[in-house]
Amino acid sequence: MNWYFYISGIVAVIAALMVVTRANAMQALLYLVTVFLAIASVFWTLGAPFLAALQIIIYAGAIMVLFVFVVMMLPERAERPRSMTWAIPAILVLVLLVQFILAVGTKGTPAGTVISSKAVGISLFTEYVIGVELASLLLLAGLIAAFHFGVLPERQEAADD
Repeated sequence: MNWYFYISGIVAVIAALMVVTRANAMQALLYLVTVFLAIASVFWTLGAPFLAALQIIIYAGAIMVLFVFVVMMLPERAERPRSMTWAIPAILVLVLLVQFILAVGTKGTPAGTVISSKAVGISLFTEYVIGVELASLLLLAGLIAAFHFGVLPERQEAADD
C-alpha cells in the first residue's frame, strides 16, 4: 500500500513545481488546488481521513476562493488562455482520483490504523503549537498583502483624482 503514498507525493511535487514556474497567476492557482488535493491524499494514505477532509474543505475550498478573489483584484494582463491550461492539472487530479477509487475498493485507509480527530486536535495544540502559530502568522501576512495590493491602490487612485 506504500505506492498510494508515493503516487500522491509525486503528484504533489510535480504540481508544486508547476505552481512556482507559472507566469500566469490563474494557472498557478490551478496547480495549487492540485497540490492541496495531493496532500489530502497523502494524509488519507497515512491513516488520517479527518485531516484529509480538513485539507480539502479548508485549503482546497475556502482558502483557494480567497486566492482567486485576490488574483481577480490584481490588474489584468492581456493574455489569451491556452487550451493546455487545464490539461496537466486535470491529468494529475485524474491520477489521484483513480488511486483513491482503487484504494477504497480494496479496503479503507491504506495505513490500516485510523487517527481520530481528538488525537489530531490534541497534537496540534500541544506538540505542534509552534507550527500552527507560524501557519496562522503566514495566513495573516497573506491577508495583509492582499489588502495592500487590492485596496490601497484604489485609494491612491481616488486621492490622485
